[in-house]
Amino acid sequence: MTAPPPEAAHAEAPYAWVVVWAAFASLAIIFGVAYSFAAFFASFAADFQACRADIALVFGLCGLVYFIGGIGGGLLADRFCPRRVCGAGMVCIALGLLGASAARSMSAIYLAYGVGVGVGIALVYTPAIGCVQPWFTRRRGLAAGIASAGIGAGTLAVPLLATAAIAAWQWRDAMRVLALATAVLGVAATWLLLRAPAATGNATTAPQGLSLRETLRTRAFWWLYAGTLTAAPTMFIPFAHASASARDLGVGEAQAVGLVGIIGIGSLVGRFAIGALADRMGRGRTLVLMQASMGASYLLWMAAGGYPALLGFALWFGLSYGGIVSLLPALCMDLFGARAVASTIGTLYSGAALGNLLGPVLAGAVFDRTGSYTGVMLGCVGLSVLATVASARVRATAA
Repeated sequence: MTAPPPEAAHAEAPYAWVVVWAAFASLAIIFGVAYSFAAFFASFAADFQACRADIALVFGLCGLVYFIGGIGGGLLADRFCPRRVCGAGMVCIALGLLGASAARSMSAIYLAYGVGVGVGIALVYTPAIGCVQPWFTRRRGLAAGIASAGIGAGTLAVPLLATAAIAAWQWRDAMRVLALATAVLGVAATWLLLRAPAATGNATTAPQGLSLRETLRTRAFWWLYAGTLTAAPTMFIPFAHASASARDLGVGEAQAVGLVGIIGIGSLVGRFAIGALADRMGRGRTLVLMQASMGASYLLWMAAGGYPALLGFALWFGLSYGGIVSLLPALCMDLFGARAVASTIGTLYSGAALGNLLGPVLAGAVFDRTGSYTGVMLGCVGLSVLATVASARVRATAA
C-alpha cells in the first residue's frame, strides 16, 4: 500500500475549525469582560472617591489572578475535558460580576471583580487557547491567530457596549446585564471545546511531546518565560490608562473609552495577519519583531498631543500586542508538543501576572505623583528591549 502524502497525513479534521471558533467566542467574552474595566473606571472613581492607582489595582489584581490561576486551569484541562473547566469558569465570571454590581466599597470590588472574575478567566483562558493547538499541524499559526483574535473582538466590542449600557442604565445594572450575557453565551461557546486526539493519545500511543516537568528543564522555556515577564507591563498598561490619558488631553468620554476598542481592532488585524505570516516567516522570528514593535509604539504615545496620535498609537500597539499573544501558544506547541500544552501555556502566562498587577498600579502611582505618564512610557520602552532580547534567545536556544 502506498503511504499517504505528507499533507494528507497532517490534514486537520473538520471539527478543528469548530474548536477554533468556539475558542474565539470564549476568549471574546472573557476578555471583553476584563477590558470593559475601562468603561467602569470613571464610575468607580465617582462612587468610591478612589484615586487612579487604587482603581487600576482592580484591573491588576484580576490579571494577577487569572495569569497565576491559569496554571491550575491548564492542569485541570489536561486532566479533564476542557469544556467542563471552561464552562465552570464562565459561571464564576458571571457570579463575580453580580457581586461587583452590589459592591458598596472598593474592597468589595477587589474581591468580586478582581478575584472572582479573575478566577473565572483563569479557568477559561489557557484551557480554551490550549485546546486549539493540538488540532493543527500545518496551519497552527493561523488557527492560533483566529482563536486568539477573540480577545481583540471582545476588546473592541464589549467596552463600547458597556459604555452605552452605563449611560442608559447606570453602572450597576450594566454590570448585571454583562453577567447574564456571560453566563448564557459563555457556557454555550465553551461546550464545543473538545480535546483533540493528538492531546489524548489512544490505547497504544501516548500524547506526543514533553511533560510539564520536562518542559521546565529546557532553556527555551525559560527564555520564553523571561520574554513574557518583561513584556507584561508594556502589554497591559494601555488597557488601564490609555483612556485616562486621553481624558487628560480633553478627549470626550466615548472617544476615550473607544481607544480600548481601537486597540482591539489593531489586535484583530495582528492576530489574523501576523499568525498567518508567522507560518511562512517563522514564529520565533516573528515574535522578536512584534516585541520590538510593541515597545516602539510607546514612542508615539509619548509624543501624542491629541486624539489622532492616540488613535495611531492604539492601532500600532494593538497590532503588536495581538501578534505576540497569537504566537505564544503556537510556539509552546512547536517547542514542547501536545502532551501538556494547556499547563505549559498556563505556566508561561504566569510570567505576565506580576507585570499585569504592578504595571497598571505603578503607572497610576507615577501619574498621581508627577501628573505625567512620561516616565512610565520610557520604562516600558526599556522593558520591551529586554523582551526582544529574550525572545531572540528562544530562537537561538531552540535552533
